[in-house]
Amino acid sequence: MTTKLNNISAFHPATIMATWFWSGLSPKAPGTLGSLAALPFGYGIYMLGGQVYLMEAIVVVFLLGILVTHIYCKKTGRTDPGEVVIDEVAGQWIPLLIAGTSPLLYLLAFVFFRIFDIWKPWPIGWMDKNIKGALGVMVDDIAAGVLALGALALIKQVI
Repeated sequence: MTTKLNNISAFHPATIMATWFWSGLSPKAPGTLGSLAALPFGYGIYMLGGQVYLMEAIVVVFLLGILVTHIYCKKTGRTDPGEVVIDEVAGQWIPLLIAGTSPLLYLLAFVFFRIFDIWKPWPIGWMDKNIKGALGVMVDDIAAGVLALGALALIKQVI
């Protein structure tokens, strides 16, 4: 890992958080690695306080994500850098709200979130194209998380 990334240090707090502890700096599939890196944190938060703590953590990471993404984008001069994956963290945690501690449901939550995040069906694609700035970076992944939550809820009903 280099210590300087386009006018911001790799050790700047905004870099650490925006890249979710550098997981987004992977040269291949940074969004997928950011989503994977979110899973153990989500599990730990769920184990500490269930759905309530996890929902609170989603709100905190969403708001923190807007701040650190704004700082990171301003310092790098880029609008939606691929290495910024804190948006994947907030979005990935949403379907974990109903996954409980089931390994199968965790896997499905991950797969559904990645599908919606990559595919970007409406309204995700619309948000991605039309909502600008740090809020835009964050909000489309929240929408992907909500759709993944819905898909996981349907699967839970069938199982």
